[in-house]
Amino acid sequence: MTTTSASSLGVAFLAAMLAATLTGCIVTPYNAQSAAAPAPPLADEADQEQTSEPPPPLPVYEQPPCPQEGYIWTPGVWRWGAEGYFWVPGTWVAPPQVGMLWTPGFWALTGAVYVFHAGHWGSHVGYYGGVNYGGGYTGSGYVGGRWSNNRFQYNTAITNVNRTSVHNTYVDRTVINNVTINNTNVQRPSYAGAAVARPEPNRVELGASREPHYAPTPPQFQHHDAARTNPMQNAVRNEGRPPVAATPRPGAFQERGVTAAKPVGPAYRPQRAQGAPENKGREEERH
Repeated sequence: MTTTSASSLGVAFLAAMLAATLTGCIVTPYNAQSAAAPAPPLADEADQEQTSEPPPPLPVYEQPPCPQEGYIWTPGVWRWGAEGYFWVPGTWVAPPQVGMLWTPGFWALTGAVYVFHAGHWGSHVGYYGGVNYGGGYTGSGYVGGRWSNNRFQYNTAITNVNRTSVHNTYVDRTVINNVTINNTNVQRPSYAGAAVARPEPNRVELGASREPHYAPTPPQFQHHDAARTNPMQNAVRNEGRPPVAATPRPGAFQERGVTAAKPVGPAYRPQRAQGAPENKGREEERH
């Protein structure tokens, strides 16, 4: 082998090593599918749970900081299980596809019955009962962030973001809020049909209702199941102040950054005897 060829091989080897090193340093923002990827499964939006017991007021809690660029905040919600209502913590979630936004699930008073309507992903935020969940979900739409050029931007006037690790941010103080969710001296109702919740969708929400709706992601279903099987998430045990009110990621009930509900307002007491749920049984069939 000549000196020239050996030198060329050495340069090629160093170039290959450098390329491998640089490749190992590439960090993707999150694991959501690309905009051209196949759409996720459509949502099953049939009514899921029904009961004569009104859901407890929304708890007061701190929003954990966004753990990773591209994650979207999904607010906590009361669901119905074997012991009555249990709290599914608010959490940060990777959307199933670039450009999708989360419409929260909500309870609605229909006649004398409270009916739960499941949340879904879609191109726009739809109707969620006019319930002010906080964290950017004011009762209509979402003001905590927006998509721009296939990247999610965070409104730091609303959202708890560590700007040393998440740089795609902006500031819009049109809606003043901080990272304390439902921080008010007045207990905030958690269902449509209450005095301060809007019972009918507006024009924008009606438009969103005609768009395709997509199911929660597998981590979201796992997050729900973790809450359902945790006895201390039950309202009859925690008196409406769940010990895990919000998590930094789905299912991360013991991870650093978990926040508990604050001792605000009177303790929750169910209006009916504790017992089996009064529902269609759809929730148990899904899992």
